[in-house]
Amino acid sequence: MKHRNAWLAAGVVLIVHALGNAHYGFFRDELYFIICGQHPQFGYVDQPPVVPLLAALTQLAGHSLWLLRIVPALFGAAGAFTTVLLAEELGGGAVAQWLAALVYLFCPVLLSFGGKASTDEVGLFTWVLLAYLVVRIAHGADRRLWLVAGAVAGISLESKYSVIFFLVAIVGGLLLTRERRILGNRYALGGLALAIAIALPNALWQMHYGFPMWQLLEAGQHGKNVIAGPLLYLFQELLITNIFLAPIWIAGVVWLLRRAPYRFLGFAYLIIIAEMIVLHGKHYYPAAVYPIVIAAGGVALESWMKARALRIASFVYVALLGPVFVPLALPVLPVEIYPAYQQGIQEAMHVSKHVLATEHGRDRGALPGDWADMHGWPELAAIVARVYDDLPAAQRARAVVVASNYGEASAIEFFAPGVPVVSGHNQYWLWGTKGYSGDVVIDVHGDCGASEHLFATSRRVATVDAPYAIGYERGIPVMLCTGLRVPLAQLWPELKNYI
Repeated sequence: MKHRNAWLAAGVVLIVHALGNAHYGFFRDELYFIICGQHPQFGYVDQPPVVPLLAALTQLAGHSLWLLRIVPALFGAAGAFTTVLLAEELGGGAVAQWLAALVYLFCPVLLSFGGKASTDEVGLFTWVLLAYLVVRIAHGADRRLWLVAGAVAGISLESKYSVIFFLVAIVGGLLLTRERRILGNRYALGGLALAIAIALPNALWQMHYGFPMWQLLEAGQHGKNVIAGPLLYLFQELLITNIFLAPIWIAGVVWLLRRAPYRFLGFAYLIIIAEMIVLHGKHYYPAAVYPIVIAAGGVALESWMKARALRIASFVYVALLGPVFVPLALPVLPVEIYPAYQQGIQEAMHVSKHVLATEHGRDRGALPGDWADMHGWPELAAIVARVYDDLPAAQRARAVVVASNYGEASAIEFFAPGVPVVSGHNQYWLWGTKGYSGDVVIDVHGDCGASEHLFATSRRVATVDAPYAIGYERGIPVMLCTGLRVPLAQLWPELKNYI
């Protein structure tokens, strides 16, 4: 079979994700993607359209966490396949290919990208594919591959905007080396035009709505996000790639920088990390670049370790230390056991759980933020639905739920589809009041505008709590508010919350 090692690596990664992904519950963002995808548009306030559309398609036959997460699993498998292809294209034999495949499999951030629906899932495959195509072109392959690269870049842009930084890094790397020679032809320009054409509808959508993504990013930099300094950021990169396996991809960076034909990839890695440090990006923003340097690391170790014993030792090393961080990246441990496991890892490494924090307040519960955000949503929706159903018929006909964030709103829409819900958070704000006056409001995680005396009456009718939910979604009030003094449509501009 042609590319046998690549196919086997992809199969292993797919099996791991198929067995490990569909545990705990729907993640906050996954619910939001599904709801956004059920309202197809060329764009959304906080993401391009590809991932929401894919997420919504998986739920057409009913709720299925497994189907939702098989999509990122497939992208993860495709990323493994292409990582092995890249190692082969860089001159690596079977040792390099399998070493790269194993490091890819056990890289925590890549496991996480393949473990749940997110805007990172597509880049898990497309970033390394772009690198592979450019290396092929540099090796003398048909320059029409630039058109394929342009299409891949365009699809990536329709999945997550951060690929722009990777494209800048790749082009910058080429311009800094003699491989710039492959840029000066009509097919490279054609690829650029194709990428722009594919991304244009979303760009026009963002322009039409005043570039809400830019507003959101600016808001995140002023209070929401944890800003890491350069040294901490570099340490975070070691942690998210498995600090024990990081020397292999570091060897890959060194190997690329020392090989003139591939130096542009080494420069590309350095450029994108520099971009993230300067722009205060989160540690996982550039993480889809790691399959590239992992592939190079496999080739480097194969070329440096000629002795059979050393090669065997390298595989044993990866096999023993690689799985240590798997439960931190895939939801495979029972939630009752997870906190003790995490604490044991942190104590053994003398690292605080906050060292990888990207947003303030997300790690206040028993579980880390991502795992905690997979709990509590069905309970919240059930409580809100009960409050809504218990209203007298005349009130229920006029009632609408107002949720404080898209997680709450999406959970209610997904798990209690008969309950009308609005929110001022991100895309929900653009969807507006849906025609509701606000005369009867079920206020989730709010106080009925008590300080502004917005309602004639208000009372707490329920409390939402779930033991493993994220800290700021525990013990939240559900208020019944009646007699809004100002029409909801008039208040709506003040409720806008892009963050």
